[in-house]
Amino acid sequence: MPCTLQSLKLKALYAISQVFDRALDLEQSLEDVLRVLSETLSMKRATITLPDRETGQLVIAASHGLTPEERSRGVYRLDEGVTGTIFQTARPYIVRDVRTDPLFLDRTGARKVEKGKISFLGVPILKQGAPIGVLNVDRLFSDEVSTSEDVEFLGIVATLVAHFLSLNEQMHERVDTLRRENVKLRTRVLDERGDYIVGRSAAMLDVQRQIERVAPTKATVLLLGESGVGKTLIARLLHNLSDRMVHPFVKVNCASIPETLLEAELFGHEKGAFTGAAAVRAGRFEEAHRGTIFLDEIGELPPGIQAKLLRVIQDREFERLGSNLTHRVDVRIVAATNRDLAQLSEQGRFRQDLYYRLCVFPIRVPPLRERPDDVERLLNHFLAKAARDYRRVITLAPDALALLRRHDWPGNVREMENLIERLAILSESGQIDRGFLEPLLEHAASESAPSDGPFPPLSAGNGGYGGAGSNGAHAHGDGHAPHAGYDDTDAAADDAHPTTLRDIERTEIIAALRRNGWVQHRAAAALGITPRQMGYRIRKMGLSGLVAGERARRGD
Repeated sequence: MPCTLQSLKLKALYAISQVFDRALDLEQSLEDVLRVLSETLSMKRATITLPDRETGQLVIAASHGLTPEERSRGVYRLDEGVTGTIFQTARPYIVRDVRTDPLFLDRTGARKVEKGKISFLGVPILKQGAPIGVLNVDRLFSDEVSTSEDVEFLGIVATLVAHFLSLNEQMHERVDTLRRENVKLRTRVLDERGDYIVGRSAAMLDVQRQIERVAPTKATVLLLGESGVGKTLIARLLHNLSDRMVHPFVKVNCASIPETLLEAELFGHEKGAFTGAAAVRAGRFEEAHRGTIFLDEIGELPPGIQAKLLRVIQDREFERLGSNLTHRVDVRIVAATNRDLAQLSEQGRFRQDLYYRLCVFPIRVPPLRERPDDVERLLNHFLAKAARDYRRVITLAPDALALLRRHDWPGNVREMENLIERLAILSESGQIDRGFLEPLLEHAASESAPSDGPFPPLSAGNGGYGGAGSNGAHAHGDGHAPHAGYDDTDAAADDAHPTTLRDIERTEIIAALRRNGWVQHRAAAALGITPRQMGYRIRKMGLSGLVAGERARRGD
């Protein structure tokens, strides 16, 4: 073999070893190896094909001399074509003329426009004797050099590639281990500060394991569960336990923003895009760049915005309202809902493709009634919090504690937090007995009744165990159908004695509906809100049954 060719081979091997020595990016490093072969040995094109972890098929992981479109077409079954044969047999394969070999599929289409004889060589990439990939090249040297010498040299290169793939896998495993350890350390710190999940029931421990597993990844997370179970807290934990924790955590309540303003709120707008747009404004996605955006009440998203959100999830790009300039963002999406999105998508009320994009990693947060073991621990947590916030130490008498243990907690953890705050404000003594507690629980029960939805929204927002509520304006917030016997007399009684801001808002909604013949869009116009906002408040306040009953009684 000519000395010059031997020198070129040594030069190529030396350059390849340097690529591996400084490589962190797997794809770029493999492409650099193929580039070295091309530049030193006049190779025209080559590929490194590896099994895809999801599909199990062989796909081109790196290439030289192929366009992106040609490369994307290079997908093979394990028993298909030259590449599949090499992978299954773990032996080299030589195609002396690609025009005549039936196994050569030219799936990429890269050689269709060329004339004349093209030779093709492939060798397996082996790890401990088992194939883990395939290195394919067009013939490296001139016809004077035997194909056996080509195969021998490519075998050496494939061995180097195998070592690099193994080291790269070990590096990623080590990084994953460090990330998991980091998550555990952050979890311990948050737990000691009281910023972590208080529950220790089997159901909540399972939720915690899911949080710790998915937090370090880029996966989109969908939080499912009733209002008040702590979805906002979990969204913030996912952010704080990830590499994005030093970047923004942006909350958006999709139901509290009028539909006409929601697109501008999410994606921003240019000056003059609509009446009142006096200046350029970045949207919430831009604010969340490199961080996390939490889309609460995602089930209330209007259809037009759903399509735009789908594009952001798929491509991480969008245009501001009034502009054709495309913006790209690096953002992790966490969504939450108390509605059954799967059912909504089947009914055509929520885009099915968006649902599948959101539901990459669903986490169902169980209601408090499904985890009674957490009740006492949560009570102690909120009693300690009330002592810090209100500088009042209160305790629960045994009969009061027994009553709270039996309580159904329709408002979940938020109901408990609100109750403890009321006790801290209203109680005159340091100990709460059953007699003092019962009227407060009865008042809470009158605001809560069985829901007509799969995830009954019991109060506004999705506050966490630490009391963080959702942003944006909200309505009454119990979200349940009226209790048995609710009629216009009950509504009149509510009108007569509103006791809280929520009661006042509820009274105004009922009065507006009554004045407008129980027609929602007319009542919405009278109150100066959109029909969508009116529908949201009716559901949140548990008035759906009342409205339906009144319209039926009127014959509408």
